[in-house]
Amino acid sequence: MILGAVLAGGQSSRFGSDKALALLDGQTLLTRAVDTLAQWCDAVVVVGRREAPAPTIPDWPRAQMGPLGGVAAALRHGAATGHSEVLTCGVDSVGLPDDLPARLAPAPAYLADQPVVGLWPASAASDVAAILAGTGKHSLRALAERLGARAVTLPVHPANINTPADLANLENRDGV
Repeated sequence: MILGAVLAGGQSSRFGSDKALALLDGQTLLTRAVDTLAQWCDAVVVVGRREAPAPTIPDWPRAQMGPLGGVAAALRHGAATGHSEVLTCGVDSVGLPDDLPARLAPAPAYLADQPVVGLWPASAASDVAAILAGTGKHSLRALAERLGARAVTLPVHPANINTPADLANLENRDGV
């Protein structure tokens, strides 16, 4: 069973407002991310927010730990709820390919250009906890290295929305 986890606990500092609530084609980025993961996963959670169109869980071990804190929370939740794998994406990961889970299987694997998009074994919760407790880099790439995860390159790069200009550029593209 796969748990989908939308990482939505960032501060949106480069965006200037709550990026999760920004609209793209009349739908919030958060809703788009939840709907995208729902097509592939047995359950979906939103990490790092209190209100969302799916059940929410807090970052672990605390807020402001970056994407790795979100992944840590998702892996712990996945393991506790009987999921074998966790498929993660950022709230701003738009345009993921329809066959993403197949491209990332078997876990562990992540998108080379967007490591926040990954398929992780839920059993890696202790590995991410060890990284967060350590003095080394607290990054998704550190987790990927520790697990021997594969970096997957896609022929077309999904959007990564960091600024209002990125969102405006995406709105002007067809087929999003």
